[in-house]
Amino acid sequence: MKIYLDIDGTLLNPDGTSARCLYEFLEYVTGAHECYWLTTHCKGDAKTAEEYLRMKKLDEYAFKFISRIKPTNWDILKTDAIDMTEDFIWFDDSPMVHELLALKKAGKSGSLHHINLKDNPYALCEELDNLS
Repeated sequence: MKIYLDIDGTLLNPDGTSARCLYEFLEYVTGAHECYWLTTHCKGDAKTAEEYLRMKKLDEYAFKFISRIKPTNWDILKTDAIDMTEDFIWFDDSPMVHELLALKKAGKSGSLHHINLKDNPYALCEELDNLS
């Protein structure tokens, strides 16, 4: 299954620190699934996402898994980068209304896993429990 990952508010807390269970989550999803960046920090080149995360001072251990995540390319809507004919999970904190409509139109609303680290700092831990 393909996994699409946002960064800010999804993998990183609003203050820019690592979300709880981030390393375990990344280890699992990159080991068990085909992972892609779906973030404003990556539009065609995974290195931009990696550089951004390096600026956030993530532990070097995380980059063992981060380096496995492939880039996506999209213009206005992140959903433009998703092949809606395949099974996928998209982890994001704040999808746009038109992205939600695109998911609904494709019958893929359930593929979005909304992460809200501000309200639930254990969201990634819970997702990890549900995935594994």
